Amino acid sequence: MEAVILNHPLVTHKLSILRSKKTGTKEFREIVGELSEFLCYEALKDAELEECEIETPLVKMKTKRLNENKYAFVPILRAGMGMIDGVLNVIPNAKIGHIGLYRDEETLEPHKYYYKVPKDIENREVIIVDPMLATGGSAVDAIKMIKADGAKKIKFLCMIAAPEGIERVQKEYPDVQIFAAALDEKLNEKGYILPGLGDAGDRIFGTI
Repeated sequence: MEAVILNHPLVTHKLSILRSKKTGTKEFREIVGELSEFLCYEALKDAELEECEIETPLVKMKTKRLNENKYAFVPILRAGMGMIDGVLNVIPNAKIGHIGLYRDEETLEPHKYYYKVPKDIENREVIIVDPMLATGGSAVDAIKMIKADGAKKIKFLCMIAAPEGIERVQKEYPDVQIFAAALDEKLNEKGYILPGLGDAGDRIFGTI
């Protein structure tokens, strides 16, 4: 599947604020939430609706609704938590899982320290969220764990992606579609995205 990169003036505007080193923690966190909503809207373009009957103030009518219980959001800790409020604004009743990964600063490879997802994850559409898709290591590991638990439909949402990260995910898991607010130029020698926005976790939680 081709990666979906949001192309909208408001997204570009929000990203320009997000990237600026002058943007403070509160504003940074708020914009991550707003962009997460935009990404979630885009990721749900193929959502299946179920027929139901409601009553307006005037008449009864047949309409369609989303079955929110069919979805699970899984943030990659810790930065992914910054996206949860935004996506929950779109699907408030979705279940939440958590995957804890940290990156070895020398090898750039991820290591797992926590994993907990809804018990019926195999029956849900799983949306993994992490602000940055850099080397793709964390994304690939998270997808592998969730697939091992039986999940069949998985999507990945991020603020900014590097070509290297997209390429790795698509090579190893071509059935997982990536949604990003921006596709940046490349990774530097330390595995950070350029031009990027710095360390998303540090900026979300104010631990710079």
